Amino acid sequence: MSRPFYTNTDLNAFPDLKEFAPDAFEAYNAWSAAAFAEGALGKKTKELIAFAVAHAIQCPYCIDVHAKAASSTGASREEMLEAVHVAAVIRGGASLVHGVQALQSIEEE
Repeated sequence: MSRPFYTNTDLNAFPDLKEFAPDAFEAYNAWSAAAFAEGALGKKTKELIAFAVAHAIQCPYCIDVHAKAASSTGASREEMLEAVHVAAVIRGGASLVHGVQALQSIEEE
């Protein structure tokens, strides 16, 4: 029997990726640390953004990691769900506007 494609224990193997491309792995980790560092936006805001984007791109690992991180920075469930709704409406809007493009392409025939 095959194992599930996504399991939360898979993240434990993430550091193993360094073996195959160490420079890129270290560069990614430095980039991630810089992106999430306190700056013009606070950590809570950044985690809410990451949580929302994780839903928009539908990455179960990202959702798991950033749900926990957002919560640990003090984000409430209400804030988290509002962020998810913002991401969902943007994704939905993108689908709708692509509908405009599709209809315009038909008119060009």
